[in-house]
Amino acid sequence: MKKFLLNFSALWIALFFCVPSMAQNSYVISDGSVFENKTFYPKFSWDTTPMYYMFGDPKRVLLPDEVEHIVKRTDFICIEKSHGEGELGAAELGTKHEVEAFKKIKPEIKVLFYFNSAYAWPFTSYSKGFLKKNIDQHPELKKFLIIDSETKELAKRRNTYFFDVLNPDFRVWWVNTVVKGVEFSGADGAFIDQMHGFSWLRADKSLDVQKAMGEMMAALKVKLGPDKIVLGNNAQTKAARFVFPSIDANMFEHYGNTLLSKEKLLQDWDDMLRISKAGKMSIFRIGVEYDTAVSENPTYYKGKTRNERFAELSKEKLQYYHACYLIGAQPYSYFQYGWGWQLSHGSLMDYPEFQKSLGAPKGAYTRISDEGWEFTREFEHASVWVNTEMEEAKISWHEN
Repeated sequence: MKKFLLNFSALWIALFFCVPSMAQNSYVISDGSVFENKTFYPKFSWDTTPMYYMFGDPKRVLLPDEVEHIVKRTDFICIEKSHGEGELGAAELGTKHEVEAFKKIKPEIKVLFYFNSAYAWPFTSYSKGFLKKNIDQHPELKKFLIIDSETKELAKRRNTYFFDVLNPDFRVWWVNTVVKGVEFSGADGAFIDQMHGFSWLRADKSLDVQKAMGEMMAALKVKLGPDKIVLGNNAQTKAARFVFPSIDANMFEHYGNTLLSKEKLLQDWDDMLRISKAGKMSIFRIGVEYDTAVSENPTYYKGKTRNERFAELSKEKLQYYHACYLIGAQPYSYFQYGWGWQLSHGSLMDYPEFQKSLGAPKGAYTRISDEGWEFTREFEHASVWVNTEMEEAKISWHEN
């Protein structure tokens, strides 16, 4: 009887990790707790690698075959900040166009509207007043911008100005603007980029900046309503701790090769667990433009064939970065892969590995030794091994 009970317990644990729980749309987190899906979240499945797409083309909207390509591979996307501006005149029109195109094919797909909380990008009709040639004609907007303490001029980077989150009038305008963009476009929520508030420009007020950003994001979540998604970029950091309670999803952007170090990846996996336990989604975004191969050979960026070089690099590095995602993946953790944010930077690539049968994880990852950097994890249809010190990996796909 004792042997029978032990075998029965082992069988139950295996079933618990391999399939959704009896509750509808519930999935097991790697520590054995249960992730309860919110009704407004996108569809999630372990059948294949869960993918998130984020892209834009500043000149035009998507062609029908491009919509078909993307919609077959994901249930969760964001339309980037300048998409369709050249063809339609404003980015919110580009988002609206794509929301309609995607939902015509797949009504349940979740599409997000992009807006930045630090850079005053002038791509929407709501923000064209922030163009350098327009700003002096819009004093009501100019007061929302940071003044450089040294030059006493508007702080900027490549003629893009910086929002001043410490201005309460700006926070009201910003929340209303994001909500307007979401409602006009028919989007399912918003991706909020750059939530640092340029705190380093006002080091003596850094904590005030962080709190103000948290207040603004909380106001956004309330005004959008309970059924809209708020996805924050790099909101897992200590500096964004006041923002974290108001987001539904977090992106690990990995915007530099230092963020792909073995230590940082280990921290990411811990954060993915923490985020999942909080009932929030994760986007594990890898851009191979920050791979060490590129930093050691900057010619990747040069010339008209740069996309061809990056496409080949993305294929070469796919198994490693895919494995890095799978080691830490939790329920409602999505993978994003490419080499930038434009449509031509990977969103139209075909990576057959992402279509292979994956199946649910059978438990948490295993670290081979406490001091080493080798990790393994088992999925229903795949075995994953990765060495983050040597940047090597192997995904063994099991025959069904």
